[in-house]
Amino acid sequence: MAKSAATTLELQWTGDPESDRLISANPAALLIGFCLDQQIPIEWAFQGPLHMRERLGTIDPVEVARMDPSKVEKAFQTPPALHRFPVSMAQRVYALCKVITDEYGGDTTRIWTEATDAKDLLRRFAALPGFGAAKARVMVGVVAKHLGVRPAGWESVAPDWPTLADVTTVAEREQYQAQKRAFKAALRAEVASKQAPQKSRASSKGSAKSGARGRH
Repeated sequence: MAKSAATTLELQWTGDPESDRLISANPAALLIGFCLDQQIPIEWAFQGPLHMRERLGTIDPVEVARMDPSKVEKAFQTPPALHRFPVSMAQRVYALCKVITDEYGGDTTRIWTEATDAKDLLRRFAALPGFGAAKARVMVGVVAKHLGVRPAGWESVAPDWPTLADVTTVAEREQYQAQKRAFKAALRAEVASKQAPQKSRASSKGSAKSGARGRH
């Protein structure tokens, strides 16, 4: 069984002290933030749990799971919306709370404290709504580096690229975001460079066909 070291989180991921305190102190808030961390800025994603609590009165997984799903959706849709895709993300967060309630008795920490090894921990995270293979690996890094939960083999499962597992302070967050932007820019440039010859060949073929038609 993986055990957690006595670790007090002081994450500075949002630029808002109250939001940072919530995701640092409340494991459910931390997971909800990661669930929302898709196609929106980090700050926006991890402010989501606080705004969700303000609108619903709670982010306790058991209490949220007992709600009418439409109530959660409305909370996400109320301007300003909690996400670019408020309905689908409300559904994912609701489903996440259901899993925490039904499979872990409402105790979010059991996801990592009861994992038998790194592969089991990875499987548990990957099975959560709104998570996937890559995000599951990030979560292994997060609980290992921030919470001291280090089951056997965690180093081989955790990401070997910069993630929020390596971020605590504002300066680290800004550095991470700069690296992320540079990485995405490099990917776009690589895709563009691969597409350029294809477009050139397509253009040449089009010109050749046009010329052939003209000769007829």
